[in-house]
Amino acid sequence: MRVVIQRVRHASVTIEGTLKSQIGQGLLILVGFEAADTQEDVQWMTRKVLGLRIFNDDQGVMNRSVLDVQGEILIVSQFTLHAMTAKGNRPSYIRAAGHDIAIPLYESFLKSVSEGLGKEVGSGQFGADMQVDLLNDGPVTICMDSKNKE
Repeated sequence: MRVVIQRVRHASVTIEGTLKSQIGQGLLILVGFEAADTQEDVQWMTRKVLGLRIFNDDQGVMNRSVLDVQGEILIVSQFTLHAMTAKGNRPSYIRAAGHDIAIPLYESFLKSVSEGLGKEVGSGQFGADMQVDLLNDGPVTICMDSKNKE
């Protein structure tokens, strides 16, 4: 399970010209799953995302989590996070999980983060052609993979 987390002032997802979700201050999380991912990966990533201290405290030091600042979260599925680019110029997505694995894990991640946050999270639509708009704050961008826990 791989994520790209961006600290944002605001973010939104539009599908076919219709606004699907939008948030104010918080985190935009792009998430991709591979076939070997499990609920254990979802739970580990949920804890990491919610506890990640990347918001400024009163001294301007990144010392607060999204929970501490009562921020919002927008989660968008993105299988291209598992692109393999070693050969040629056309990425291979063979490591990305198929719909039968990825959709249940995506829905579980949405539910787990929402419960941990104590409010609904925004989401994209799995498999849709989406336009994601954001104002990265900092900029702060963090990449994490549940296969690299140490």
